[in-house]
Amino acid sequence: MTPPARLSAAIEIIDGILHGESAELALTNWGRASRYAGSGDRNAVRDLVFAALRRKRSAAAAGGSMTGRGLILGIMRLQGTDPQAFFIGEGYAPTRPGPADQSRLPTELEALDCPDWLEQPLRNALGDDFAAILQAMQSRARIFLRVNLGKSSVNAAIEILAKDGIAVLADPACFTALEVLENHRKIKRSEAYVQGLVELQDLSSQAVVLEFPRHDGQKVLDYCAGSGGKTLAMAALAKSQFFAHDHFTHRMKDLPDRAARAGVNVTVLADPAPFAPYDLVLCDVPCSGSGSWRRDPQGKWALTQNKLLEICETQAEILDRAAQLVQPIGVLIYATCSLLREENEDQIAAFLQRHPDWRCSNAKRLPLSDRGDGFFVAHLRFNRG
Repeated sequence: MTPPARLSAAIEIIDGILHGESAELALTNWGRASRYAGSGDRNAVRDLVFAALRRKRSAAAAGGSMTGRGLILGIMRLQGTDPQAFFIGEGYAPTRPGPADQSRLPTELEALDCPDWLEQPLRNALGDDFAAILQAMQSRARIFLRVNLGKSSVNAAIEILAKDGIAVLADPACFTALEVLENHRKIKRSEAYVQGLVELQDLSSQAVVLEFPRHDGQKVLDYCAGSGGKTLAMAALAKSQFFAHDHFTHRMKDLPDRAARAGVNVTVLADPAPFAPYDLVLCDVPCSGSGSWRRDPQGKWALTQNKLLEICETQAEILDRAAQLVQPIGVLIYATCSLLREENEDQIAAFLQRHPDWRCSNAKRLPLSDRGDGFFVAHLRFNRG
C-alpha cells in the first residue's frame, strides 16, 4: 500500500469507530477484508488510527470535522506534516482538502484532549500536574518487558533478545524491567518470549507487584486475574501456591498456557471461596483505565459519569467479597490503573467506613509519566489493635 492508501484505510476504520465499533474489532475486520495489506501496512494503519484517537478532540479541530477524514487531516497537521502531499485525490488516496477541511487551533480542554465532564475529577486527582499528564496521554506509551527471574537473568534475557534483533535497556529503578528500544513487533515471535523468559508488562504494573508483601509458602489469590499478568509476576518471585479467579472466566483462557510457558503453577478457580482463607488476595479491579488511556484511547471518550458510578459500585462489591477470603493475619491488596480519586482514595475510605475492623497499612500512587502508566495500590489488613 502507498502512504496515501494507508491514510484512506485509516479514515475508513475511524469512521467505523466513531459510529460505535471498537477500535480492535474495526482494525481486525479491516485486516481480514484487506488481504493485500502486508504486516507493515497493517502496523502503519494501526498507528495512524491510535494516534488520531489519542488526540481525537484536538485533531478534529485541526482537521475541520469529527470524522475519519477530519481526524487524519488533523493529526497530520498537529504532527507538522503537510497533508497536501498525501491527500491528492488519485488512485486510493483521499481527495484534496477543501473549504470543509479548514484547520483551527484547538484551545484549552480541546488542546489537552480532555472531555469536558472529566476536567474537574482529573483536576481533583492530579492537581498542578493536570495539564502535563493530559499532554503525556497524547503520545504513545513506551513498551516494557518483564524478565521472568524464575527462568532467566536480566543479562541473559538481553542477550537472547538481541539475537532476534530486539534492542532493550534494563530499567535502573525496577530490577525486572527492560525497556524495548527497537523492533517491539518481533517480541511475540522471539525465542525469549516463546521460551517464557520475558513477558510484556508495563513498568508501573511491574513496580506495583514488587512492593507486594511476599515470602515462600504463601497462599495467594489473584481475584480479578484477567489474563494473569500480575499472577505470573508474583509467581516468578516466590515459591508459593497461586490461584487465579475472574468473574469473566473467558478472560483467563490463555492463563494456563502462559503459566506453562513461564514454568509456574497457577490453579484457575471458578469459585475461590472453598479454598479460602488466603494469605494475600489481590484485587486489581475493573476500572476506568484512565492511567492507561495511551494504550486504549477509545476508553477515555467512551467513559461517562454514569459508567464511572457503575464502575465504582462494582469495585466496592469486589472489595467486600474479597475481604471475606483473607486470613486474619493476611493482606488484601486493592489496585487500579486509574488516575481518579473516586476509584482510588475515595474507594479505600469508603471500604474502611464499612469495615472498621480493617486498616490501610500502605497506599501509593504511581503517576502517569513518559515511562509508565498511572497506577494506584493500597494494602489493607485486619486492625488488630
